[in-house]
Amino acid sequence: MLVKVYGSAVFGVEATTITVEVNVATGIGYHLVGLPDNAIKESSFRIAAALQNNSFKFPGKKITINMAPADLRKEGSAYDLTLALGILAASNQIKAENIGDFLIMGELSLDGSLQPIKGALPIAIKAKEEGYKGFILPIQNVKEAAIVSGLEVYGVSNILEVINYFDKGTPLERTIIDTRQEFYNNLDHLEHDFADVKGQESIKRCMEIAAAGGHNIILIGPPGAGKTMLAKRLPSILPPMTLHEALETTKIHSVVGKVNNHVGLMSQRPFRSPHHTISDVALVGGGAYPQPGEISLSHNGVLFLDELPEFKRGVLEVMRQPLEDREVTISRAKFTVTYPSSFMLVASMNPSPSGFFNDPDSPMSSSPGEMQRYLSKISGPLLDRIDIHIEVTPVPFEKLSEERSGEKSVDIRKRVTSARQLQTERFKENENVHYNAQMSVKQISKYCKLEDSSKELLKVAMERLNLSARAYDRILKVSRTIADLSESEHIQGSHISEAIQYRSLDREGWLG
Repeated sequence: MLVKVYGSAVFGVEATTITVEVNVATGIGYHLVGLPDNAIKESSFRIAAALQNNSFKFPGKKITINMAPADLRKEGSAYDLTLALGILAASNQIKAENIGDFLIMGELSLDGSLQPIKGALPIAIKAKEEGYKGFILPIQNVKEAAIVSGLEVYGVSNILEVINYFDKGTPLERTIIDTRQEFYNNLDHLEHDFADVKGQESIKRCMEIAAAGGHNIILIGPPGAGKTMLAKRLPSILPPMTLHEALETTKIHSVVGKVNNHVGLMSQRPFRSPHHTISDVALVGGGAYPQPGEISLSHNGVLFLDELPEFKRGVLEVMRQPLEDREVTISRAKFTVTYPSSFMLVASMNPSPSGFFNDPDSPMSSSPGEMQRYLSKISGPLLDRIDIHIEVTPVPFEKLSEERSGEKSVDIRKRVTSARQLQTERFKENENVHYNAQMSVKQISKYCKLEDSSKELLKVAMERLNLSARAYDRILKVSRTIADLSESEHIQGSHISEAIQYRSLDREGWLG
């Protein structure tokens, strides 16, 4: 008897429906075709044990299973439940007239219980698009899939529940989530808060400007100055995610199985902090079976690279194109996948190998030559894509011992959100530009016009501080954001003056 059961495969961040055709006939043998990987080939052992432990049997006949489309490679153990139900229905051990109305996915344990799968959200979106009545999957993934409205989503913990549903009509419990309500309820649950940071008022101001304009930023300072603490709090002052951004971000995390079981839709912007030993493939994405990398997992959020010069130069160089295009395309001989990667880059570094820069109290010091070699690990083209450079100094005891807390992230976020709304209105006719950091040279000349006094101030600063040519556009972008934060239509001299301070690494003689 021939039975068709439906599953799904995820490529990139999109799902493709897989038709599992199971034919049980006279004879002996088990034949699984359709380019399955080793995890799928091994499923027969898991299925046989799970069926036996739930009072069913693996038929001793000729079983032929085709996973169509047959020229598309399938991977992972998520097809166990799909294959098991197909085998039971094709061998007439259960009745399953309406099995074709559902997408069914799940990894089986030997006792028949189900393990979570990856990519539940894109699979649910595809199921709704193609008109399936429902989606049956492990209960651990049910909140993630139930985000999709208009699709019946059933979370199960054991294969027996699914068997009884099709064979005996025993109802399954449908999971219904008010996506909008859940999303808005969790928007203001901030894990970190700028109120925890003692002192560092100038750096907080700098972080506010970076958040308001979407500018990449690098923090330069000795160990213990608070660089990591400040970076971790940046997502708390970024504008709240929109529902569209939340869905997009959750899809990427779903593909790699990193969505929290208790929260269906991600409502907080991601913060990713990979170790400096990371490979270029792990950072950008790829592999034999392409997966999103750290830069895609930080989409709509923050990518923090601590101790930037310690990263391999090749790893840093592969970020140049994603920083510019805000997406990553991974090509293979038979297919190409594209992952979004629109993120804010926050980097930190010590100013010298010893970690202490021009500190007369430090017992360790580095020669100008050593410092030059250390800083040269970061290429000019990568620094070109970082708008703000700021020096972080250690916090004095008087500030650390203060009982008064600093300004809360919620208050800073209001100003940032207001500035972003101005930018959204400004760039509404530009499809690929949403905030100041994305401006092209043409848009800079249009929206960053300077008065004569401001031009003269910028000219004097560039000559006296020996600022490089690449600093010019960056200063204009940052000054436009500072003007937006002060709700000023025009860039004024004070905005230019402040922006000039944020180009430390461009100053000749910075090494002392």
